[in-house]
Amino acid sequence: MTSRLLMSYNAQTKRAGVPAREPDRVAGSTRATAILDHDDPRVGALARRVESEATPRDALRSAHRIIARHVRPVYSVEDGRPVSRTLRLGRGSCSQRMAALEAVARAVRVRTRVRGLLVDGTYWYPRFPRLKPFVPEQVLLAWPEFRISGAWVPIGELFEAAAPASGGNGNRDGFTNKGGETLFDAVARTGVRWDACGTASAAACDLSAQVVADLGHFDDRDELFARHGQTLCWTARTLSEPVLGRWSAGATRPTA
Repeated sequence: MTSRLLMSYNAQTKRAGVPAREPDRVAGSTRATAILDHDDPRVGALARRVESEATPRDALRSAHRIIARHVRPVYSVEDGRPVSRTLRLGRGSCSQRMAALEAVARAVRVRTRVRGLLVDGTYWYPRFPRLKPFVPEQVLLAWPEFRISGAWVPIGELFEAAAPASGGNGNRDGFTNKGGETLFDAVARTGVRWDACGTASAAACDLSAQVVADLGHFDDRDELFARHGQTLCWTARTLSEPVLGRWSAGATRPTA
C-alpha cells in the first residue's frame, strides 16, 4: 500500500546497472559541504563544546547527546537542508540530526562518510498508521560512518561499548520505529545495524530485513543525494514540509 507517486525520479529508477562503490575505495573527508557546513558559527560553537573530550568517540557521544537534547525530532523531508539551519530552527528529522553529528565530527577532524540504503517504506507504517497510502515505497537513508582509531564506525555502533548488556533499556529492547524515539535517539541505548548481526543475542539490532538495496558508500551525503536524489520529489517536499517539518516524532498531530 506504499506509494511511488511522491518519490523522486532518481529514487524510483534505483540506479540499475550502476555498481556500488566498495567501502575501501571511499576515504570520506573532514571538509565542509553544502549540507555539512561546519564552517558556520553555530556548528563551530557545538564542536568547541565537545573537542576537549578524552577521545574522538567520547566527543561524538557528547555531541550526540547535545543534539538529542536541543534539536527536536520532527518529520522534515528536506534531506538537503544545511546543518546550520537545522541548529538554528532547533528541530530536525532523523536524517538532519545525523547530519548535524557528521558536521560536528568533521569540525573536530574526524573523517566521515555515509552508506546509502534503500529501506522498505512499510517500515515507517507504525509512525503513520493513517497515512499508509502516502508513505513512499522506498526511503533513501544516509547512514553515517566515522573514522575512529583507524576503523570505520557506523553511527549504530557508536555507543555500543557503553550500552548495558541486558535489562532495562539495553540492547535487548531493540528499536520499534514508533513513538517518540527515532533512529538517531535509539543508537545511544541499543546497537542498530542494517546487516545481519550474526549472533542471537544481538538479534534486536538487526534491521537487515528492511533493506531493499545497498547503494554503497559515499564521501558525504551531498554526493549520495546528488547521485540518487532524495526520497520525495521536489513538489512533494515543497508541499509537505510546512506540515511535516513541524510534526514532532511520536505526536498524534503536527505541532504548531
